Amino acid sequence: MLVFSGDGLVKGSVQLSRHFKLSTLVVGLTVVAFGTSAPELFVSVKAAYNGVPDLAIGNVVGSNIANIGLILGLVAIFMPISIVNRSILRDWIVMMVASLMLVYAVLNGNIGFFEGLIFVSFLVLYIGGSIYNSKRKKKLQKSFLSPTMVIWKALLYVVVAIVGLYFGADLLVAGAREIAVTWGVSDRVIGVSLVAFGTSVPELVTSMVAMFRKGNDISVGNIIGSNIFNIWAVLGATSLITPLPINDLNNVVFDIVISLAFAVLLLVFMIPLRKGVISRWKGGVLFALYIVYIFFIFQIK
Repeated sequence: MLVFSGDGLVKGSVQLSRHFKLSTLVVGLTVVAFGTSAPELFVSVKAAYNGVPDLAIGNVVGSNIANIGLILGLVAIFMPISIVNRSILRDWIVMMVASLMLVYAVLNGNIGFFEGLIFVSFLVLYIGGSIYNSKRKKKLQKSFLSPTMVIWKALLYVVVAIVGLYFGADLLVAGAREIAVTWGVSDRVIGVSLVAFGTSVPELVTSMVAMFRKGNDISVGNIIGSNIFNIWAVLGATSLITPLPINDLNNVVFDIVISLAFAVLLLVFMIPLRKGVISRWKGGVLFALYIVYIFFIFQIK
């Protein structure tokens, strides 16, 4: 339900943006990025409201780890990923800044309204800066595409997708809690593993499609953009609605450190940025390290 709803939200929103003559750049930075992060948002908000903040935070951090280790790893194993856009370095730096801001918020013991406001503000600045930078480099242009769907159908896609995301998130959170109780593991472990994988499927689908269409560079850009949105948009919006207390500080910090380690390893694997290649063996390393991480957290529970 989350997969199809996330896909439907992207399709409907893209068609609406075409009806309103928005450029492909704006659509990519807002509609598509938000659409692929929508499952994380709905699940995190639902988990927070259900009194499971560890699952909400674990979902976001686990998704960021899965995006690099699992998704990019698998994509690279099937087809090496060429790095041709140096702007990826700028986005990578933004991702690291967002991650370090999350560390600071977590160490304070609570991600509240104030932290959420800062996260969302930085997201707005990031999107605005990206659009301005593209205009300055004359890359924005009038890249308007004609809609291929009538407006009422596009609206229907969006509405049905939002309803599907709501109920899908409700089912995933409820099921995840039952699994945590049955297996005798913490909400945080389920959040960074099963729930994170479930909400990362849209990114996996997007990256696989990009791979088969030979648009390899979009796989890396999509993953980094999604990780930024997961922290600033998902946790930002969730904490604006309801505070996220940190109940398991040591393990949450451990998970964030792991996500930072995967991000650093990704940068190393992308060098040199203009002619870098995430080869099959690099993908194998990322995927293997992800499996080791998942095995480890289930051992310590």
